[in-house]
Amino acid sequence: MNHARLAWCVALLLVAFGLVDSVSGDESSKPNIIVILADDLGYGDVRCLNPEGKIATPHLDRLASEGVAFTDAHSGSSVCTPTRYGLLTGRYAWRTKLQSSVLGGLSPRLIEPDRATLATLLKEQGYNTGCVGKWHLGMNWKLLPGKGVNELSIESPEQVHNVDYSAPIADGPNAVGFDYYFGISASLDMVPFCFIENDRVTALPTGDVDFPLYLGRPEGKTRTGPGAPGFTTEGVLPEITKKAVEYIDRSAEAARGGKPFFLYFPLNSPHTPVAPSKEWQGKSGLTYYADFVMQTDDTVGRIMQALEKHGLRKDTLIVVTSDNGCSPQANFPELKKLGHNPSSIYRGNKADVYDGGHRVPFIVSWPAGAKTGATSDQLVCLTDVFATCAEIVGAKVADDAGEDSFSFLHALAATPRAKDDTARKSIVHHSINGSFVVRDGRWKLAFCPDSGGWSNPRPGSAGVKELPPVQLFNMQDDPSETQNVQADHADVVERLTDLMATLVDEGRSTPGPKQRNAVVVDFQKPAQRAGKGVMKPNPMANNR
Repeated sequence: MNHARLAWCVALLLVAFGLVDSVSGDESSKPNIIVILADDLGYGDVRCLNPEGKIATPHLDRLASEGVAFTDAHSGSSVCTPTRYGLLTGRYAWRTKLQSSVLGGLSPRLIEPDRATLATLLKEQGYNTGCVGKWHLGMNWKLLPGKGVNELSIESPEQVHNVDYSAPIADGPNAVGFDYYFGISASLDMVPFCFIENDRVTALPTGDVDFPLYLGRPEGKTRTGPGAPGFTTEGVLPEITKKAVEYIDRSAEAARGGKPFFLYFPLNSPHTPVAPSKEWQGKSGLTYYADFVMQTDDTVGRIMQALEKHGLRKDTLIVVTSDNGCSPQANFPELKKLGHNPSSIYRGNKADVYDGGHRVPFIVSWPAGAKTGATSDQLVCLTDVFATCAEIVGAKVADDAGEDSFSFLHALAATPRAKDDTARKSIVHHSINGSFVVRDGRWKLAFCPDSGGWSNPRPGSAGVKELPPVQLFNMQDDPSETQNVQADHADVVERLTDLMATLVDEGRSTPGPKQRNAVVVDFQKPAQRAGKGVMKPNPMANNR
């Protein structure tokens, strides 16, 4: 037995006899790490989190039984790109120049050149690093002479042909710490419709294509643009699942020999196009969306099976979560008639300030170092994966990294452990139109009179101007956010407003030296600021 394996066994014995809380923070305790990020999977879509749900999710349920299911976990944003930025950097994306909405498939990279990521942090700790799946954080395509693409929004129909798709791609996943990448550039309803491996498309997009947004529905199509021959939307999830399993297969021998791996596996499902593979169509007995959720669950099962095949399951930390809540494209009324609510008891959906927009499934399993069959009400943000992994591997986080990342390792400890004084106590959410929410304990304050997104009351809709300018909810007594109690608790509104101002001004929510945001952040709605925008460029910022 080599020294690394011997030290690992000693660490496990210490855990078994209760002499330490968990095996974390030294060379022997570096587990393989897999982060699976579903796309638009609702909190209520996972059976173990929503017993009233009608979709079978046996693999996610099993994972929870072998780990910890968090019931108060949230994405920093209620849409794709900003959540992904936060997960990989440990920093709220509203501190960047991305003010609202999401990037396109052709947008340049959002992650700043000097920004530490989860991949660079783990690579420095000796990890092999791989990313398989939907990127949606921008990459620098070679533009045709005199042509351009939108930097901070989805490309226009005229821009989809402004790229030389045969040229190498710069500043993609490989440039932010990943040794290997395979996947698609953004959401599967955006161009280009092709796979990318490292810095090249695997097949040249040769003609314009589009696809149904929802299998079997004639209405609704993806954007139209360049697609590779033979590329299909229903083929993407099986292909990236196969590539993820192959990455585990390639990394297994080195992992057993003491060189762990990190796999970031962002799925395209169950986001539109809702396109379950033929073998999954009809499996749920509900809708194609429910079938797609079941196929997503099966993907998690295939990852677990690959680890078990190589004897790596015990020594691997798996995190499964979602980038935001379920999209209304899933057809909530149809699902509710069948007894299923993708948001469970929570109000709203993807894009919103309400919890249905950002409360997400969050399941963590690490048989060798964490408790099993447990639930936790610890407040968690996806940005916290950064600090938690850093604590597990014993990495020091630099002052200018992970500014909004708190470790939740105390909630995973295999033996009873008091909550650390540095555990997360507050959280900031950001909607698709740039509306802010701050949560502190049981109180949640939204700096807008509306949903900030796609549910009612929609921004700009009739009657919104007559609503109170802010919304305050007591999440302990009213988790479904039915009563705005701002008029009865002016002191709470003032306190949370001051808290939000501090979080903005200090450039971080974790302890540490003050940081500059890349923009001036005005967290209150434009109507309350005499027509000023929610944010504006900050010429004094360091463009981080």
